[in-house]
Amino acid sequence: MKKLIFLISSIFCLNACNTEKLAIAGSGWDDIAIIDKKTGVIEWKHTLNAGDECNSIEVTPNGNVLYAYLKGAKLINRNHETVWDYKAKENEEIHSASRLKGGNYLVGICGEPARIVELDRSGKQIKEITFPTLIFDIHNQFRRITKTDDGMYLVPLLEKQKVLRLTSEGESKGAFSTANEAFAVKVLKNNNLLVSGGKSSRFVEIDPDNPQRFNMRFTDEINGGVLRFVAEIYLYKNGNKLIANSNMYSDDMSQPLLIEIDEANNAVWTLPYNKDIKNITAVYSFFE
Repeated sequence: MKKLIFLISSIFCLNACNTEKLAIAGSGWDDIAIIDKKTGVIEWKHTLNAGDECNSIEVTPNGNVLYAYLKGAKLINRNHETVWDYKAKENEEIHSASRLKGGNYLVGICGEPARIVELDRSGKQIKEITFPTLIFDIHNQFRRITKTDDGMYLVPLLEKQKVLRLTSEGESKGAFSTANEAFAVKVLKNNNLLVSGGKSSRFVEIDPDNPQRFNMRFTDEINGGVLRFVAEIYLYKNGNKLIANSNMYSDDMSQPLLIEIDEANNAVWTLPYNKDIKNITAVYSFFE
């Protein structure tokens, strides 16, 4: 009987006793890190090379860390060993790297032309599409690209304040205005799009089937914190949103670096200023 109780407890603990961790990175910060969400303590840190700019970070199911670093995208293990390293070409920048549902990887590349590539699990390129952005300062082209379940690429064009829609073959399906900067785009459970507003200090929910401005839902204020540079927003399954609230354009260090809000825009958790974390523009939640 004791063995049965121990077995049941062990099975339960595998699912419930893991703790939430957050992988974080920030434009202008020299490190990427993993923190314990409950304590805010940095548990793992990886120092970037001089000149790297990281706006994208994820943790794979086996614990490896995927990140973009301006001139490439890299997968490393927790011992800081490189699994693969995808390099940008001359006059290109990489700010978007993500793991796809099937286990492959997506990399967005700013350049003339801009490119989207997909990599297999070993980091080998297996697909590429090119597209024009009509933004000639490549640094202002885009940050975080999303691929939808139906194979559409969503590209938030920073300078144009639009989200460009591309088919899996690279055919343009048009773009719609976000009425503010477009740093990152995510798909909500209702299939609307959530667009981070960057320097606009807000985010917007847009119905992609009816994207006129008067149907947009802007959020400028939340209860429990002040929005600064609204970078990536991580979506929880319960509808909560975890906002990377970068202070890169502010000297006011009183506001949280991360803010989790519920569906009524009330803050339910925050990460206060930490002198060891310069700012956060990318965040990814996982359990271990």
